[in-house]
Amino acid sequence: MLRLEDLAELLERNRAAARARVREFSIGGRHFAFNSKPAIMGVVNLSPDSWYRESVCLTVESAVRRGEVLRAQGADIVDIGAESTLVHAIRMDEEGQKARLLPVIKALGGAGFLVSAETYQPAVACSCLEAGAKVLNFTGNELNPELFRMIAAHDAAVILCYVQGNNVREVGDFDFGEDPVGMMQEYFSRQIEQATRCGVERIFVDPGLGFYYRNLQDNAVRVRHQMTVFLNTFRLRTLGFPICHALPHAFEFFGEEVRSAEPFFAVLAAFGKTDLFRTHEVPRIKAVLETMKVF
Repeated sequence: MLRLEDLAELLERNRAAARARVREFSIGGRHFAFNSKPAIMGVVNLSPDSWYRESVCLTVESAVRRGEVLRAQGADIVDIGAESTLVHAIRMDEEGQKARLLPVIKALGGAGFLVSAETYQPAVACSCLEAGAKVLNFTGNELNPELFRMIAAHDAAVILCYVQGNNVREVGDFDFGEDPVGMMQEYFSRQIEQATRCGVERIFVDPGLGFYYRNLQDNAVRVRHQMTVFLNTFRLRTLGFPICHALPHAFEFFGEEVRSAEPFFAVLAAFGKTDLFRTHEVPRIKAVLETMKVF
């Protein structure tokens, strides 16, 4: 059971980190004041394999309609994904991902949306930037100087995901080490150094809590890890850049109330000082954050 004493002990061990502030910047002409107001990223899934049925859009028209709903509900950014991260989901080659992503990015961008594109393939990432994506949600380890320079040339932002493997679809056992958050700090420090050296100024870091590692199939082990990282998020803010979290579902604990899972995890993420909340449940997350501001 998570106790108040646990939170007090965590803060006492990391008081300096708790005071860390992150870089604030504009994306696509919109300014984000992360240190005073977290942002929300709504999800549009273009894959029929995605488990969150409400977010699945199989045509450009339905994707634009969902984007309009997400924006009305309070989403600052709309994240578009062509391939589900589920273990059984069909893998798509570069051309398949482009065929799904590019028409939607162009349509949403043309309608004034701030669009994020999720992919782990560098060639797809480049095409998404050329199509008008202002955020690259890169879920792989093949970020290279050429891609970083292209992100900078398009004045875009990048979400650096923590992946122990080639990409989100190719992971094995998760190595916890003595301190998983400390390992994340080292990983992101190297990525940030390379990105900034190539001229990238707008960076988010994402601990990758929604990835399906083989040794995190035990419900309690996985959720305990997720809760721990959420609460320790403020330690990653010492890197100087805002933190993005994809909120998980925890089917096994929430059952038929699974749509309440993301709001629950949002509370823990907010305690950890998360800056960007990636969610399928935009109105619920907005309500959580607005309610916490009242205190």
